[in-house]
Amino acid sequence: MAQARSTAGSRHFGEAQRHSEGTLAYSIEDQTARIPSDVFLWAAAGSICGSLAMKMAGRDHEALFVGQWAPTFLILGLYNKIVKVAGSDRVHSS
Repeated sequence: MAQARSTAGSRHFGEAQRHSEGTLAYSIEDQTARIPSDVFLWAAAGSICGSLAMKMAGRDHEALFVGQWAPTFLILGLYNKIVKVAGSDRVHSS
């Protein structure tokens, strides 16, 4: 069983080396991984609260615009988490 896991792990590592990212993607991942995940959650919450405040103030178009930022912030947070867990640095650090 341990042999199967070891073989599978080395296979995935070899695959990661064959499909490694370029220098630009690596640089972006390096900078992105430094941002705490909470930043994206707070940004999404701020967008929702800002949108609600604008809606209550009667600024409907602005409220829709700002409210649509929340999913973008959450997706950026997901990207941030993926980079931290499985980014290209798993190949470059070896």
